[in-house]
Amino acid sequence: MFQNSNTTVAIVGGGPAGLMAAEVLSNAGVQVDVFDAMPSFGRKFLLAGIGGLNITHSEDYAKFCTRYADRLPHLQTTLDLLPPERLCEWVHELGIETFVGTSGRVFPKEMKAAPLLRAWLHRLRGKGVRMHVRHRWQGWNEKGQLQFSTPNGFVEHLPRATVLALGGASWPKLGSDGAWVPWLRNSGVEVAELESANCGFEVSWSDYLREKFAGAPLKSVALKFTSLQGQVIERQGEMVIGEHVVEGSLVYAFSREIRQRLNAQGDATFALDLLPGRSLDRVRAELAGWARSSQSMSSYFKNKLGIAGVKLALLHEVLGKDEFKNLEKLVSTIKALPITVHAVRPIDEAISTAGGVRFESMNNNYMLTNKPGTFVAGEMLDWEAPTGGYLLTACFATGMAAGQGVLRWLNESTTD
Repeated sequence: MFQNSNTTVAIVGGGPAGLMAAEVLSNAGVQVDVFDAMPSFGRKFLLAGIGGLNITHSEDYAKFCTRYADRLPHLQTTLDLLPPERLCEWVHELGIETFVGTSGRVFPKEMKAAPLLRAWLHRLRGKGVRMHVRHRWQGWNEKGQLQFSTPNGFVEHLPRATVLALGGASWPKLGSDGAWVPWLRNSGVEVAELESANCGFEVSWSDYLREKFAGAPLKSVALKFTSLQGQVIERQGEMVIGEHVVEGSLVYAFSREIRQRLNAQGDATFALDLLPGRSLDRVRAELAGWARSSQSMSSYFKNKLGIAGVKLALLHEVLGKDEFKNLEKLVSTIKALPITVHAVRPIDEAISTAGGVRFESMNNNYMLTNKPGTFVAGEMLDWEAPTGGYLLTACFATGMAAGQGVLRWLNESTTD
């Protein structure tokens, strides 16, 4: 328990990372003020839960941790503070039941974010956390005070410590607009350029495919891609064919590697297996009977292979009429249909962002080395992960780590 009741800590950002930091600090007896630019807290959190709030993932923890790729060395200790099992226990403590979906993702029983957020805010208020909405952070003034624009004009606040949890730049209408980047850079903090993550990629489809199949889901396919480092990655799932894009959870899982190749080369090509449950030999054998069949091509492909609609349209997108008569070409395309993307979709269309405050600009307590007493958590940090509960888990965990870092710093400062 922190003993100095006059000590206040400001949390800037009322999303999962900021609220978790507030919980850690208020549990220790620290007076906490949470500021958010929006009229209420957790706007992005609530929107993410509209289709079912994916809190975390139930897969093996070692595999779970690999989803953070090259940032895992920076995040491992933090994730260990709040691994998926412990995070679920925390949710249950709020009175919210969870279940594991068929994909291994973990959801609240009611599938919504609102009951969890209401229970959490109620608990925080009960611990004395003061909450300030419509307070948009505008950096620091010459005295080092936090500046906020409000409906009633500018206000300043000078806490003992600050936790910044302002999100990335992919949801500007909900407050995550990346406006904080120049203020931190001007303070000497290294910030990697914010880029789209968990996003769609632009494709030059034919007029026919755009007109007939824009918005069509592409189910039961496998995507294979070779990263810039030469690693071959393959995963099965679902995606969506947009009017000018490919998007959806399967694409999002590869967004980091595809974006890196686009940045390096200007385009990137991945391969789609339209029949991941069937071997090359089996597809070849099933197609061999087409020439002897009285059925039309579309009927044969649908009845024998289960290829119809958007899958058949994609084959026509890649193969010419004569190439359909080449058995080996047809089989190889069904099992590895090439799709070339030319650009990343804009950041305000992305689910999350890559880039942010570099870990090298912080100590192990998540405190900025150039701004003593200022801590950073959540999506502001330079990490990324696919959808599937990985984003939220790391936001919760870094918020917890930053809150604990503040406590250590306050105790050390008091001792000094």
